[in-house]
Amino acid sequence: MKLLKLSVVVLFLSILVLPAIFNRVAHSASSGTTSTDTTSTGTTSTTTSTTTSTSTTSTTTDSPSTAQETPLTEQQSAALSATTDEANKVSGSDANAASDPVDPEGVAAGTTDTFSYDPDTDPAAASSTTTTTTTTNSTTTATASTDVAYACPPTPAPTSAPADFDNQTNGLIPQGKPIPPGATPTPGTFEADKFIFSAVDEIKDGLGPVYNAQSCRECHQNPVTGAISQINELRAGHNLYCDSNNACGPNPCPPPQVCTTKFVDAPGGSLINDRSIPTKNTKTPPFFGAKAQERVPPLYTAGIIGGGGPITGPEKVRTFRTSLNTLGDGFVEAVANQTLLNIAADQASRTGGQVHGQPIRVPVLESSGCDPTNPATCAKRVGRFGWKDQHASLLSFSGDAYLNEIGITNFLILTENTSLGRFVGFGSGIDQVRDDQPCADDPSKTCGEDTEQDIVTFTEFMRATKAPPQDPDIQSVFKTDINAGKALFNNMPGVAFSCSVCHVPKMMTAPPCTVINGGTFRIPAALGNKIIQPFSDFLLHDVGTGDGIVQNGGQATRTKVRTPPLWGVRTRDRLLHDGSALTFMEAIMRHGVEAQPVITAFNLNLNDQQRKQIIMYLESL
Repeated sequence: MKLLKLSVVVLFLSILVLPAIFNRVAHSASSGTTSTDTTSTGTTSTTTSTTTSTSTTSTTTDSPSTAQETPLTEQQSAALSATTDEANKVSGSDANAASDPVDPEGVAAGTTDTFSYDPDTDPAAASSTTTTTTTTNSTTTATASTDVAYACPPTPAPTSAPADFDNQTNGLIPQGKPIPPGATPTPGTFEADKFIFSAVDEIKDGLGPVYNAQSCRECHQNPVTGAISQINELRAGHNLYCDSNNACGPNPCPPPQVCTTKFVDAPGGSLINDRSIPTKNTKTPPFFGAKAQERVPPLYTAGIIGGGGPITGPEKVRTFRTSLNTLGDGFVEAVANQTLLNIAADQASRTGGQVHGQPIRVPVLESSGCDPTNPATCAKRVGRFGWKDQHASLLSFSGDAYLNEIGITNFLILTENTSLGRFVGFGSGIDQVRDDQPCADDPSKTCGEDTEQDIVTFTEFMRATKAPPQDPDIQSVFKTDINAGKALFNNMPGVAFSCSVCHVPKMMTAPPCTVINGGTFRIPAALGNKIIQPFSDFLLHDVGTGDGIVQNGGQATRTKVRTPPLWGVRTRDRLLHDGSALTFMEAIMRHGVEAQPVITAFNLNLNDQQRKQIIMYLESL
């Protein structure tokens, strides 16, 4: 265990997540091959790959997420490669991501008994008292690779997941004793895992060369370790426009022709890291500079690293991403794939297609034989972590965030990040820590810079956290108004079109012993058959606030973001994916597209007091 190593497993994942999560040696968009979505529905997208030529004409539009952009220059394209982990570049498998089969994980298709749109009503399945005993064959740990027989105990009756801001375990692992500063704890207790989650990484540990923070807690600490913060990450890229002949260029098609918009990553990937480690100068003094620092291009002096030419193509699609809460994410991970698929189908059915959350199938990086640069080699699961649902497992999310937010390579992702496509890893003279180091406890396994396998500890910590609680004091003192606001949240302008159709108040996790994450994790009793209150469907929606960035879901997800869970939302003072809304009213009024009927009712059907009551309800969550 690295001394004082805190890490950012979940950073923005979001990162995060991250989220991301889970980036930078992104693939080229002007190499002659483009991939564009020609069809998108609530759950599917169809991809056409063609050879095209692109123009280098630039435009002056600066509107984020909508600007027409120049393609990459030849020099930029040459700097990119396909070694970036799939969660952090434009997906090359749009159609597969939408249609790949996934394990239903014990839930029947077409059922609605594992979730509830009513905050006062538990999912119907929670009323079952039936107990069963099963025996299954699968791996039992995140790093195991051999199938073993495992006799599961009787399934307990469903209970509510523990929720509190008390820095206590949810029962997955023992609490343990607080760790004194400067200690080197052994993972396995909540206190030890929290200490490691909070520890600060230094350059000697592999920090950077480009990064956003030095520990997980740096971005996840309000009001307790693992929660949210005010810290944002930055992403950027540009758009190309493809006509009916699949010819793509930087300018929209002239009317009446209709173009398909295609997002292209900035050099090295859409994530633009905010920090970098010092770099040695050849002209001294001063002896050190900051040559690896990233910024949204252009970067005319880019050749100072690697001797290449300038990066001249502007990247006008830009967005901030707020840090995400990770408390209770062990329960979210334990929600069955089919529960999320059923929510998506039910939304579309009850709203006549107006609301149609999109589930995407994403690679589980720890699954057997998975190459993070090639999703076809990985088991798939329905994404649920990160603003773009780019991850489905907390271990994948941890590996992504440790690399992309802190700059630490690990056994899931061994390739170091670039600086805007420029090689700055070990051997460049900038990064001083090797990426081929063996794991401390297993020399036959390569762990990169994370020799202590801290990503496993980060994962265990997140799985052991309690869910964010609602505030009973606020709900008691302002009971009349908050109950009225809750009723409006659930029924305005009607059950079919209500806030709760997307911000689903309750759902159930899969039973204990259910095998998930491509056979690498068995849901333990502390996480199974739990009723959670996340106020999210964990699906992607277009509500008019999308950031224009594409990650694991393909081009059909460009204008979509994950429904933000509202549990603990009262602790967040900057709302929406980019933190641009500073009040609940501002965030509500930004909604549109799929959410338009609800916003219309909010504006036209409610009086000022009723609108205030909805906001008071949010202030108690």
